[in-house]
Amino acid sequence: MFQYWLFLVILELSLDAALSVSQAEIDRHLELGREFLARGQLQDALSHYHAAVEGDPNNYLTYYKRGTVYLALGKAKFALLDLDKVLELKPDFHAARLQRGSVLLKQADLDQAEIDFHNVLAFDPSNEDALNALYRIAPVREDIEMAEMLMQRGEYASVVHLINRIVEVCPWAPHLREWRAESHAALGDHMSAISDIRSTTKLLADNTQGYYKLSSLLYRLGQVEESLKEIRECLRLDPEHKECFPHYKKVKKIAKFLADADASAESKDYDGCVEASNRVLKNEPNNQNVRFLATQLLCRCYLGNGDSSHAIASCGDALNIQRDPSLFCYRADAYIAAEQYDDAIRDFKEALEIDANFQRAKDGLQKAQRLQKQSESRDYYKILSVPRTASKKEIVKAYRKAAQKWHPDNFQEGEEKKRAEKKFIDIAAAKEVLTDPQKRAKFDQGEDPLDPESGKHQGFNPFQEFHHFHGSPFQFKFHFN
Repeated sequence: MFQYWLFLVILELSLDAALSVSQAEIDRHLELGREFLARGQLQDALSHYHAAVEGDPNNYLTYYKRGTVYLALGKAKFALLDLDKVLELKPDFHAARLQRGSVLLKQADLDQAEIDFHNVLAFDPSNEDALNALYRIAPVREDIEMAEMLMQRGEYASVVHLINRIVEVCPWAPHLREWRAESHAALGDHMSAISDIRSTTKLLADNTQGYYKLSSLLYRLGQVEESLKEIRECLRLDPEHKECFPHYKKVKKIAKFLADADASAESKDYDGCVEASNRVLKNEPNNQNVRFLATQLLCRCYLGNGDSSHAIASCGDALNIQRDPSLFCYRADAYIAAEQYDDAIRDFKEALEIDANFQRAKDGLQKAQRLQKQSESRDYYKILSVPRTASKKEIVKAYRKAAQKWHPDNFQEGEEKKRAEKKFIDIAAAKEVLTDPQKRAKFDQGEDPLDPESGKHQGFNPFQEFHHFHGSPFQFKFHFN
């Protein structure tokens, strides 16, 4: 009997010691939570308040402190749960009731908020916070009812105006932001719609539908990578979501093709860029903003691989969707490559109408105008019948052939010989310019380096050029009449 009694005494002392240690731990967590909260380290504060609540689940004050941290973190749902628990444990804690009423008002739960404020006033009739809150509820209720009616009637501009006013009082009401997002979208203000939908995903922790709407709208605007990011958030909450999963598969595929095209363009793999961009167009026949991304890449990459006709067409497709000054410049460059200088000049001017300070368009316009003027005189590429992309070896080969054909010694005296002499001078000039990198670069920029009016021309003997290059023993006389 004595042993049993001793056992009970020891057990009681052990329990007292354990409880004493637990309370010390709770107090330590509360103190650390207070310190972290004072320093603005909210997540650290929250961790210690979690531990304090677990250690003493019946302490209403601990719930209240944790609820305050939740509010500071913008997690109203969890804050309300803690405030509900506080009032369950201590119904006469009016500070918590006032706090809960304020949260409910911000969420536009007007009826429940009104009850809490009346209960606070029943205890403290002069409470200014409760009085002011009650004063705001009636007008807000009327505005919400009016906004709902206007939504049904499709008067979206009025809806936006009303909700702008309502959210000053009820900033945490997801359904109001959804109404405003829908109204913004109907009015064509997609960026404002995105902002409101993004807010709903923060206000509702498991808002899969919000993430789907957000991703869909971003994709519609051609923001493919952002769309992919948001749809992944939906799948993180629900991996088999019936709308998010198929949308994710489509956006992921398009994002990959666009990334491949961009990477190929950066590495100057223009054929790879064209292939990936065409895959985007094949897989996305309807979304014009996404198609714009692909067609503007095709515009650049066809130009990069020297396919001026396809570049002109693709640039035109992109410009039909969006009038971008850079695209006008790309198409103008393609027109220059195709020797369509009037069209190039027109496009550079279009770019400058959009952005008068766009330096690339200013430089391009000057170049196109020089080339147009040059095309009206001697075109060294045409003289040798070679493309502008011809290598030095191809130019020399063309020169040999043309010089052999048009050397004046091949012709009898008279008009035919005079024409051959002029032809031969042009052929030799073309060879001099196009085989000299610096002179060729000047010519490609629209300046004839052999034009006497430029003041930079140094004379040359076309027949000496031919003899030196070809070792010809031809002898002939000029006749200038």
